[in-house]
Amino acid sequence: MKKAVFSGSFDPITKGHENIVLRAMPLFDEIIIAIGYNIMKKNAYTLEQRMKWIEDVFADFPKVKVACYQGLTVDFCKNVGANYIIRGLRGPADLEYETMIAEANKKINPEIETVFFLTEPNLRCVSSTVVRDLLKHDSSIIEFVPSIICDDITNVSK
Repeated sequence: MKKAVFSGSFDPITKGHENIVLRAMPLFDEIIIAIGYNIMKKNAYTLEQRMKWIEDVFADFPKVKVACYQGLTVDFCKNVGANYIIRGLRGPADLEYETMIAEANKKINPEIETVFFLTEPNLRCVSSTVVRDLLKHDSSIIEFVPSIICDDITNVSK
């Protein structure tokens, strides 16, 4: 079974995240969207809210699971039997950073491969940070988050 982990804070999940998962689905038997705990970040939304939104977005896709974890992503992968990490790249800065992390992960666990997906050009400007900033300024987020959860995110943010 080819199992992959797509990790991040998903604070909140965006159309960019959704697009990466949908494009990765044909390659894997199971994709675990793993919400990691990052001590450097103060999340805008609770873990429960973020998990629910991800579950709502992928409700029609049984091969997509949602989990949360603490610690290193490679350790989480080992614990769930995943040999692949999915990462999205918006541009050169992401490539440099993600390559460094992928190489470190490979040294820690040589059995784990990182698979990069280039972000669709129309989604390069999409990030959770942009969504949160738009919400702070009472701007529409419909172009940035999956439509099924747009209203819920907007209501939670008020």
